[in-house]
Amino acid sequence: MLCIKDSHTDPYFNIAADEYALKYLKDDCFMLWRNEPSIIVGKHQNTLAEINVDYVKENNIKVVRRISGGGAVFHDLGNLNFTFVKNAGEGAQGDFRKFTQPILDVLLSMGINAKFEGRNDLTIDGKKFSGNAESIWRNRVLHHGTLLFSAVMTDLSAALKVNPLKFQDKAVKSVRSRVTNISEHLTEKMDVLEFRDRIMKHIMQMYPDSKEYEYSPEDIAGIEKLRDEKFSQWEWNFGDSPKYDFEKLIRTEGGNVEFHINVSKGVIKDIRIFGDFFHKHDIDEVQKSLVGIKHEHAAIMQTLSQFDFNSYFKNIKVEEFVGGMF
Repeated sequence: MLCIKDSHTDPYFNIAADEYALKYLKDDCFMLWRNEPSIIVGKHQNTLAEINVDYVKENNIKVVRRISGGGAVFHDLGNLNFTFVKNAGEGAQGDFRKFTQPILDVLLSMGINAKFEGRNDLTIDGKKFSGNAESIWRNRVLHHGTLLFSAVMTDLSAALKVNPLKFQDKAVKSVRSRVTNISEHLTEKMDVLEFRDRIMKHIMQMYPDSKEYEYSPEDIAGIEKLRDEKFSQWEWNFGDSPKYDFEKLIRTEGGNVEFHINVSKGVIKDIRIFGDFFHKHDIDEVQKSLVGIKHEHAAIMQTLSQFDFNSYFKNIKVEEFVGGMF
């Protein structure tokens, strides 16, 4: 088994590395890695319905769609992530308990009463510290999970706080749980990197054929190609969301504005705008201009820049108008 302590903290790179290990490395792998502040959404989720758009934008938090199912999670440098990739033969199947047991063993050896609960969670005293997800490709299984060690909980809560009433869709929804940091339950002083090393040592003792591995220049090039062409692209992270309807009402100096937007593959297919605002020109021109545009802040701002906006929405700032569409 190749044992990799990945020092990259770019979430686009690290999520790409998971896919690269699954599809292009032939050996079994175990990887430990961390991300700078980011939100990682499940493959089948509506990205916008999982994030607090304003908070994410203000704090430059990257949003990345992974190749596995499950719900959205927040990462920062106090969050340690682990990945198993294993050859499983014909009819490969995932096994949440099998792949999380080594983590539980490490924690139990440290005097922490950690448990596997529910469908894919690890908990301490009923509070979640790890969510897990899996993906199968041909005869290989990828299992990865989060380990909240010393994450900033206020950021986690704020980044994932979203109004569910804005969206009507059939996408997989995240289930919010009470969460805890592993560090709060330690009897010995330890930082996240020391915890990482403790886990890696345990894994290498578990698997006699294990060896430390660093990505080769060819590996780095392959991961960067996936990052640049897929995992850093709007089309994958937002455009690949399932079809959804979006509704929102905002109150402005110029009056109330109500949005009804139908989106498919991240592109606005239909939009209706209602409200008690005043206007000089027919707003139907604005509505028609937005059809076929990405449901994305910069694309909408660029489209609306062609209009004398005050003539269509008197005393309403274009910035607050566009903000109401998310």
